[in-house]
Amino acid sequence: MDEENKFNILDPFSSVDFEIADSADGIKQWAISNRELIQPIKAVFNDIIVFIDDALHAVPPLLMLVLIAIIAWQAAGRRPAIIVALCLSALGFLDPNAWGLAMTTLAIVMAAVIACFIIGLPLGILAAKSDAFEKILRPVLDLMQTIPAFVYLVPVVMLVGIGNVSGVIVTIIFALPPLIRLTSLGIRGVNPSVVEAARAFGASPSQILVKVELPLATPTILAGVNQTIMLALSMVVIASMISVGGLGNEVLRAMGRLDAGKAIVGGLGIVLLAIVLDRISQGLGQSGRERGHRHWWQSGPVGLVVRLTKPKTETTPSIRTEK
Repeated sequence: MDEENKFNILDPFSSVDFEIADSADGIKQWAISNRELIQPIKAVFNDIIVFIDDALHAVPPLLMLVLIAIIAWQAAGRRPAIIVALCLSALGFLDPNAWGLAMTTLAIVMAAVIACFIIGLPLGILAAKSDAFEKILRPVLDLMQTIPAFVYLVPVVMLVGIGNVSGVIVTIIFALPPLIRLTSLGIRGVNPSVVEAARAFGASPSQILVKVELPLATPTILAGVNQTIMLALSMVVIASMISVGGLGNEVLRAMGRLDAGKAIVGGLGIVLLAIVLDRISQGLGQSGRERGHRHWWQSGPVGLVVRLTKPKTETTPSIRTEK
């Protein structure tokens, strides 16, 4: 044995090799050879992204601006709606191509957030109901949140390839943990006396979950959705390294060309889009007290239409009887 390969108790790391890199290379070869197995899932994700992207681009920009502002008004109120309208107007005037790139970014974020909600809500409910499952899931979520975002790119590209689908999958992995954690936290934080009262009135476990726990945990769950949206937007630039379109790709190309103007346009576009989504998602997470103890349809543009179309009750004159 060579002198440099002898085991040294003071420096064991340089003399012991577990050949982890070679094993990882074997995983890479397996992923490449079995890539066809993931193609049906890739096709489903691609169809969803293309559908959302086509739908967003089919609507004229001014009409889409008004529509998003109305949604913000209904979800959060007039002041956030004005902020949303101003941010979208500024986004459109940044560059002639900024609006189209923003819609592509929005399509990718929406697809990722929808998938996160479909996956994260059931997992959060299971984590809230089972302490054993929560203990198993916690280190997995810790790992997902602590691994650098760039590390996600390698295995996803090996399995799926480059493109928007890979960007959505990477974004799902990165943005999923807050939704699971806050869903579990919200359900666990429901007042036990309320649950016991519902159980005393004969409610089944599924009825307690749907009619008591989930409604009371909705603000916390929607706070998780807000965090998921923000994390998804933070992955836009990183995911552009694997040919994901949108504003992130614009920033990456500008950095490669040292084009400060294009980089600023792409960066400001992402910031403005983040403000829009943050205001809307925060509005959805408002509690009943913050809404003035009114139903969602009693405020905003829907409430205005209801009040305008509500028939006025006519007072009938009293009939006097002559004596």
